[in-house]
Amino acid sequence: MTPTFKHARLPALVLLMAAQTAAFAAGKQTISAEVGAPLQDAQKALQSKDYKGASAKIAAAEAAGKGKLSPYEAYVIAQLKSSAALGQGDYKTALSAYDDILASPELPAGEKLQRLDAYVKIAYSAKDYARTADAIKQYKAAGGSNADTLGLSAQSLYLAGQYAAAGAELTSQINALEAVGKAPSDTQLQLLASCALKQNDMKAYTAALEKIVTYTPKKEYWLDLIVRTSAQPGFSQNLTLDVYRLRQATGTMSKAGDYMEAAQLALQAGYPSEAKTFVDEGYAKKLLGQGPDAARHQRLKDLVAKKLGEDQATLAEGEKAAAAQTTGDALVATGFNLVTYGQGDKGIALIEQGIKKGGLKSADQARLHLGVAQVMAGKKEAASKTFGSVQGTDGAQSLARLWKLVK
Repeated sequence: MTPTFKHARLPALVLLMAAQTAAFAAGKQTISAEVGAPLQDAQKALQSKDYKGASAKIAAAEAAGKGKLSPYEAYVIAQLKSSAALGQGDYKTALSAYDDILASPELPAGEKLQRLDAYVKIAYSAKDYARTADAIKQYKAAGGSNADTLGLSAQSLYLAGQYAAAGAELTSQINALEAVGKAPSDTQLQLLASCALKQNDMKAYTAALEKIVTYTPKKEYWLDLIVRTSAQPGFSQNLTLDVYRLRQATGTMSKAGDYMEAAQLALQAGYPSEAKTFVDEGYAKKLLGQGPDAARHQRLKDLVAKKLGEDQATLAEGEKAAAAQTTGDALVATGFNLVTYGQGDKGIALIEQGIKKGGLKSADQARLHLGVAQVMAGKKEAASKTFGSVQGTDGAQSLARLWKLVK
């Protein structure tokens, strides 16, 4: 996952030079004639955008006052030097000049924040990311609030190789946005995920993917998230069909093999109607019924039709048999099966009855199936509440959390 970075907006050179020229011309403090003469020539060169010529005049002023420059003279020279350097794209020299400006006792207190803002953006343009991150801390501590400037913080930390710090900064930014009902940007989300990958922190990466699909539910992000979730240690193989259900809901089934395995698992679980939905969708997408395996696809389709007919003939008997069981698993399975036939209310009631009866092989997987059944029946609010109740460490809770993110 490759993040996209924003560019720093450099200060407007014309405005900077105008301010510097006015300050120098005001003559509130004296400048010696030997230093002042070349500086006046430097100002004229800057106004004409002759940056190279301005640098030469500034160098002459420094040489003339070598060893005896007053703090004010040094301050004026640093200002003009920064403008000349920026005009030539010489960010290293501009940064050095800004160091002198910020350290100068002549810098008016009211201008420090503006100078720090400019310093951040020059450092970023110079690709000195460690210095950029440090400058942003100073800018923020001084009360800076420009969103573009502060927005460079996480990028700078990331580009400086400080991935843990960048991730922490991004998490703070995202939490702050969500707290006021705003969505984080794609750049923030992508960068958060990349920070986790750079640290080989798969838990953090999965959490970042969950954030991404919340705001940008693209199929490739969903597939990455689902695959990584199902590959977590301890994830139960009994949930493989549930993984396919989630993939179907997120549109991430894209191969004939996906539909073949999903349909076969649904048949094995006793859900021929669900198996038919997988087969039908595979055919509709022209993934099944095509190519060298078309005959195999057809055999599966015929088997599904056969099992569907047999199942429909025994639905009523199945309900009675499930109700007679001492544990609730059969009721949960029978109820889910009814939901796949479009009998949402009746099926959900049976699942709830089975969960209440107890003695389940996995109460959390039963609650997961109740939530999925509620989604199928269009009861999304109830499903969200059910998914929130799923616990355990076998993967059911992880899938339930992802189902809550499905739009």
